[in-house]
Amino acid sequence: MRKIHYLVSVVALFLLVFSQMSFVVQASSYGWGYKKNSDHQIPDIGKYRDMLDKYGAYYADYSGDKVVYLTFDNGYEQGYTDDILDVLKDEAVPATFFVTGHYVKSEPELVKRMANEGHIIGNHSYHHPDFTILTKDAMKKELEELETAVADLTNQEEIKYMRPPKGLFNEQTLKWANDLGYIHTFWSLAFTDWNTNSQKGGDYAFDQIMKQMHPGAVVLLHTVSSDNAAALAKLIKELKKQGYQFKSLDDLVLKDMLPTGIYGL
Repeated sequence: MRKIHYLVSVVALFLLVFSQMSFVVQASSYGWGYKKNSDHQIPDIGKYRDMLDKYGAYYADYSGDKVVYLTFDNGYEQGYTDDILDVLKDEAVPATFFVTGHYVKSEPELVKRMANEGHIIGNHSYHHPDFTILTKDAMKKELEELETAVADLTNQEEIKYMRPPKGLFNEQTLKWANDLGYIHTFWSLAFTDWNTNSQKGGDYAFDQIMKQMHPGAVVLLHTVSSDNAAALAKLIKELKKQGYQFKSLDDLVLKDMLPTGIYGL
């Protein structure tokens, strides 16, 4: 009888501990990706498209308008963000910076500058975990902790846009973000720019971006890249010359909410 009571106690303790754990194994996990193309069209994302549409997530502007949405992921600093902000200011171009808790804590002045100059601060989570192995409460805490850290520094009291760490997601995390009032924002154009030990020069970054450019592109760049800092001014000037306009993610969401033909009047 004592053995039975002991086993029952052990099982109860296990269940209690497990219920408090911040991770959960989910049925599937996807890494954001698509087949790159050089024909200047929005890349096809297959089955992901229906999932994104279902939960109000974005990766591109489907309208066909010649617009570009610049987004940057900021996990740590390499000394190039000031230069990038200088270019954006000179060219009057808006951007969204998806920051982590480490970045907010270590670079408060840069975060303040982003907000003061009219850019959107996006949520890249506080600790940069894989959301697909977290509980909903743990995911909520990651997002809200980052949002609070940004609000304590800037006049941006809430964050609408989030980008999952490492681009990992599944239908459940899309739903949870939607439930929590966040908009998943992926991208339709990127290249390997994050490896600081393998930078190839501004011309390389310019060529990689222009090769994939398409109307409605949501561009992912990393501010740790010296290549991006060197290429940004040339890139913006060339795209303007080609008739592209630079818009913010707020413009993209507003366009999606309005009836066709009203946006831009």
